Amino acid sequence: MDAYRLINLISALVNFYEWLVIIWCFMSWFPLREGSLMYDVAVVIDRIVSPYMNLFRRFIPPLGGMDFSPIVGLFVLSFGERLIFRLLLGMA
Repeated sequence: MDAYRLINLISALVNFYEWLVIIWCFMSWFPLREGSLMYDVAVVIDRIVSPYMNLFRRFIPPLGGMDFSPIVGLFVLSFGERLIFRLLLGMA
């Protein structure tokens, strides 16, 4: 697999995970009824996203009831993606 295909794959995976984080944030704003389809979807997304967000929640306390860890998490994902791209392009 050449570097450009690997970059496209990594980009797609990071993009997908970023969307999961955004959806996770929006779903936290709405009450969900247990047993509903949306509740089940929220549980799955929460199990995928929460471990990553918990890394940042340890260091970033909520301010005024607002959780800023998703913003930092998205920034770190983007920064990590760019770093990997530079490393892969340096090897190519």
